[in-house]
Amino acid sequence: MIPIGDDNSQRRLVPVVTWILVILNVAVFLLELMGGDVFIMMWSFIPARFMQDSAGNMITIFTSMFMHAGWFHLIGNMLYLIIFGDNVEDRFGHVKFLLFYVLCGFIAMLAQLIAAPYVTIPNLGASGAIAGVLGAYLVLFPRRRVRVLLGWWIVHLPALIVIGGWILIQVLSSLGSLAGSASAAGGVAYMAHIGGFLSGLVLSFFFRNRVRALPPSYM
Repeated sequence: MIPIGDDNSQRRLVPVVTWILVILNVAVFLLELMGGDVFIMMWSFIPARFMQDSAGNMITIFTSMFMHAGWFHLIGNMLYLIIFGDNVEDRFGHVKFLLFYVLCGFIAMLAQLIAAPYVTIPNLGASGAIAGVLGAYLVLFPRRRVRVLLGWWIVHLPALIVIGGWILIQVLSSLGSLAGSASAAGGVAYMAHIGGFLSGLVLSFFFRNRVRALPPSYM
């Protein structure tokens, strides 16, 4: 079940921040390809290294948000960001959306650190921050229809089902991988996904702007 689009008819703002984030993620991934393992080890978030020197490795919590493990990882994350991020940005505003995105990514990494503090495998990817975007989307647009590719068919499903199904998979996967340890989960930091999603659910109530009703027109 792959989301391919949603209803943007009520969007008022051009999603500038969403597209800037996409460009940054692609640019950093290209740098990652050129830099190889040295670049990955330097800028990814490694829990065991962070536990030894938190101050010296604090920057990696943020740099790791723009790194990816491969093209499929990058494309999948950017697909979710483009589809769901633009409407969340529209409701939050540009500046608050950027702050929200980074904060969700930060909390996601802390969640993974708490779950597996001594793992030496590099943690990287925008999944935690994007999980926060999904959480906000679920709060703001629970009944909005999302176009998904289901096998060979394109169907329209409520966001509650699409995103709810996604987080259910993350929870079940984390339980099956010993509390989300990246080394036990085939390299997937499920607790980062869950932490980012929950932070998005909660923070959306503080970041969202009220939707003003249009004034009545008189004939």
